[in-house]
Amino acid sequence: MTDQTILKFGPVENADTDDLAGWVVVEGQPTMKTAVQHTTADGKVLSGTWQATPGTYHATYTDYEFVHMIAGRIIITPDGGSPVEVGPGDAFVVEADFKGTWKIIEPVIKHFVVRVG
Repeated sequence: MTDQTILKFGPVENADTDDLAGWVVVEGQPTMKTAVQHTTADGKVLSGTWQATPGTYHATYTDYEFVHMIAGRIIITPDGGSPVEVGPGDAFVVEADFKGTWKIIEPVIKHFVVRVG
């Protein structure tokens, strides 16, 4: 834990290169890097930076996520739903029960906040 009440994200260092739990490649050979850059003292909120290369994942969420896109383009399609395209500057949320595809069109950099549980 830190005494800081403001934390500015710096460069992405020591990113995890494993695919996220619940994410399965369904097209292409996408790769991802996840850098958790802050965790609250109770461990219930994580925030950081995520990067991914083109391809498609099928994702199953168990936690709520807020996203702010920094770079890249993604088409997100809920199972049985309509596609939503997001790009630089867009902000959106993904509910904890989301299941569907993330088609990464252009290399992505996004900041995220995840509420665990």
